[in-house]
Amino acid sequence: MKTIIAIGGGEIGRPGYKIETEKIDKEIIKYSGKKHPKFLFIPTASSDSELYTETVCKYFGKKLGCKVDVLNLIGIKVSKRKIEDKVFNSDIVYVGGGNTMKMFEVWKKNGVEKILKKAWEKGIIISGLSAGAVCWFEYFSSDSKKFINGKENFEMIKLGGLGWLPMSYCPHFDTEKKRKPHLRTMMKDVDGMAIAVENCCAIVIKDDEFRIINSKKGANAYKAFWLSGKYYVKKLNISKKFKPINDLLLKSI
Repeated sequence: MKTIIAIGGGEIGRPGYKIETEKIDKEIIKYSGKKHPKFLFIPTASSDSELYTETVCKYFGKKLGCKVDVLNLIGIKVSKRKIEDKVFNSDIVYVGGGNTMKMFEVWKKNGVEKILKKAWEKGIIISGLSAGAVCWFEYFSSDSKKFINGKENFEMIKLGGLGWLPMSYCPHFDTEKKRKPHLRTMMKDVDGMAIAVENCCAIVIKDDEFRIINSKKGANAYKAFWLSGKYYVKKLNISKKFKPINDLLLKSI
């Protein structure tokens, strides 16, 4: 069974911030079928941030009961065998947020995306937040340029993802003001559907079915598309039941 949980955004308890995604994160653990699953954190997008890693270990490890391991890739040489050992011996892979463009550069150099795809096909739970959510889709709305010039007047850009899932993705749909107008523009050039996900909300895709979950009341996800020259954004229902993925891909008013 192939499962991806893509979270739009939210905090997990870094210093100065409250935990926001706990309900979603417990669902991720539940999908593993284990009380204390082996949990692999991949912090490439944050340049292997030590603070981020410490937060994940404290939260998913001490608080939620996972057996946490970390795959660091920045500035070090890691063998393919070591990457495979860490990934294939996990029950859950969780990819952290940050600079998606940089993450892809490092992953490509190390062959990580191919290893992760094999893990997904083997039934290992694939999950992540922000950069760790968008990467599995065909295209996504990205703020990677802000990491390059360090300025707030950066332009949003469309980037191609790994293409495992036949749609586009936009995270932080409620908290970052540039996301909504950029998604509208981006989808003019994309033949298909986009999933726009707010913070504290996630889409779960299991084989050919999906459901929307959240960790905060009022946090939602939407499907966005152009049809006959008009742009539509339609809210998706939070649900305990799975629905066919074809319902999600269908353009209907």
